[in-house]
Amino acid sequence: MRADHPALIRVSYGSHGVAQLEDGRQIDCKYRRQVGRPCCGDQILMSLAADGSGAVERILPRRNQFVRADAQQRTSVVAANLDQVLIVIAPRPLPSRDLVERYLLAVHSLGIEPVLVLNKAELDGPGDDSPGGQVIERLDQYEQLGYPVARTSCKAEPGITALAPLLKDRISILVGQSGVGKSSLVRQLLPDLDIQTGALSRATGKGTHTTTTTILYDLPGGGSLMDSPGVWEYGLWRFEPQEIAHGFVEFQPFLGDCRFNDCRHRSEPGCAIKQACADGRITQWRYDAYLRILEQN
Repeated sequence: MRADHPALIRVSYGSHGVAQLEDGRQIDCKYRRQVGRPCCGDQILMSLAADGSGAVERILPRRNQFVRADAQQRTSVVAANLDQVLIVIAPRPLPSRDLVERYLLAVHSLGIEPVLVLNKAELDGPGDDSPGGQVIERLDQYEQLGYPVARTSCKAEPGITALAPLLKDRISILVGQSGVGKSSLVRQLLPDLDIQTGALSRATGKGTHTTTTTILYDLPGGGSLMDSPGVWEYGLWRFEPQEIAHGFVEFQPFLGDCRFNDCRHRSEPGCAIKQACADGRITQWRYDAYLRILEQN
């Protein structure tokens, strides 16, 4: 058997998965113990048997890894080689005060690009000064920081058209707290979801566990969407203080300019980050969010 067939892992189940060859064929493939277990999105080299089955012979180097954490803070890789993470929030339920900052921090730590999505945009905001309401009101400020922002609705205007240019020719995944409408967005973005899921089931000869497994789907306008149910709904992992500072993009020009190399940008003298905040080059609310995450981490 030749072991030089490039392929893409679309879904991974235990000791086997579904790989898509360059000609578009989707076949069941087994994982060799000495090679390891690839995950959704992995590029692989595989061998093909006469009966049409395959075996993974090599997992190619990953551009990045997408992970989740359990209650014990243990992380596991659930996907690889993403271009962007779509952070979904909504007016109902409102996000907690620092939810977006924590999600942005996690995405940056993984070396992936974040996109903010306000779903249920047809709903009115809370109309008050609550922390969750402030998150919604500050979306324009996130855009000023360089983050793409899309406003969507699965029930009314503006629909999901704002996502099309952001998703085209890119590999994306949706994250967000329960109730923000991620499943509805997936259904809107993938009108042929049942057809694609059925094709994966036929490739394995078994049912697909769509409620628990990360699956890579093709988007009709180009690009791919990973669906990973429940990912990040129940919390994130802990970060090192240096990771937290690097996760705030507006800190970047000032990192390394502090008097002390181990500065945590809290109460140390000669802190370039504190000075930038005092000068208005870093907004106070973002700096306050940094301090809260540093304290709670």
